[in-house]
Amino acid sequence: MRLPRSLQARLGLSLGILLTVLWIAAASVTAVILRNEMDEVFDSALRETAQRLLPLAVVDIVGREDDGVTQRLASIRNYEEFFTYVVRDDLGRILLQSRAADPAVFPVYDGPGFRETATHRLFNDDALQGTIRITVAEPLAHRAGVAREIQMGLGFPLLIVVPIALFSIILAVQTSFAPLRRFRERLEARNARDLSPVPASDLPSEIVPMAATLNGLLDRLNAAFEAERSFAANAAHELRTPLAGAIAQAQRLQSETADPAAIARAAEIEATLKRLTRLSERLMQLARAEGGRLRLDQASDLRTVARMIADDLGRGAAQGRIVLRLPETPVLSDLDPDAFGILCRNLIDNALRHGAAQTPVNVTLTARGTFSVSNEGVALSPETLERLTTRFERAGAASEGSGLGLAIVAAIAERSGSELVLVSPCPGHASGFEARVRLPVATM
Repeated sequence: MRLPRSLQARLGLSLGILLTVLWIAAASVTAVILRNEMDEVFDSALRETAQRLLPLAVVDIVGREDDGVTQRLASIRNYEEFFTYVVRDDLGRILLQSRAADPAVFPVYDGPGFRETATHRLFNDDALQGTIRITVAEPLAHRAGVAREIQMGLGFPLLIVVPIALFSIILAVQTSFAPLRRFRERLEARNARDLSPVPASDLPSEIVPMAATLNGLLDRLNAAFEAERSFAANAAHELRTPLAGAIAQAQRLQSETADPAAIARAAEIEATLKRLTRLSERLMQLARAEGGRLRLDQASDLRTVARMIADDLGRGAAQGRIVLRLPETPVLSDLDPDAFGILCRNLIDNALRHGAAQTPVNVTLTARGTFSVSNEGVALSPETLERLTTRFERAGAASEGSGLGLAIVAAIAERSGSELVLVSPCPGHASGFEARVRLPVATM
């Protein structure tokens, strides 16, 4: 038999089978012992019956006037007679017999003691030097019936107790495995952004070393990811100064030379350095989104951050390009204002870069914490929308940008317990793009 792969099922099945086999074996041994004891009791009853009846029969027979006459005892009321007997003389004549006695059942007398035929168990005894002999018979069917009743009495509880015991075993096994299930659920909740140790205080002692090894692996993975994030942030930060210096040198070269080709080449260098600067800023933001603390102990008004970011980006765009809609009441949230600022800046900058030129970018924050940014443009396919949150992914090969903006927003949304929803075309329109995030807000 092939055992199931589940350890819980194996334990339940093994214990259930073992319990059933042990119970059947115990019941069988008990039945054999009881059968032997029962035979001894019935043999003793046969002997005592013969020894009690023989003196009475002797008195009755000796006091008779007629010799050799058979006398059958009459019954006062009807009843089932398990023990029957006959009293005979040394010539084999029946002098006395019980009501239900059948002479054909009783064999020829061959001395005192127990005898057994195909149908009866018998006991012989005699008195007056063997001249008066008694034989008491008990049907073997009677003993077999009593034995069956005993076996049924022992076996019937199996039909009730064993299922209850099996159910109890299953319940006990499931209860014992509850800490393992909780440990598995906690482990399943871990991801690349949450590699904290899994609590294992309630686990059985046999599983604790395995849990400790697993938590050690999580610690090493967390250290590796933290080192990666730290390297990206530090590298991007260290690039700021040399990049700024290189941009200044390119701008100075443009102002100091009169050669049109040198001016054009210096402008290309400046543009490339500025793209590299934006990329380094995005890498720092990504490291902040994936490694920093995003939820604070106190709530702040998100409207202030949204207004500040929209005003800052609006200065570099056409007049009225950014349309900001804010509620009249404060939108309080424990989301880190710096993280919300990164999210807000990336979504608006993404809409300004990839939206249709000279069309407004609608930025909306509702009182319930829904922040959305929409812009006009060509509708994107569902396949394109699915991969936009991947790092260094752009909507098209000719699109400008680092390809990290929506990946940063998705990381902030996931780690803050929110969800980034990308829709194209815009709801109610045939074209356009909308990014929507439901931010955590404090209940009033």
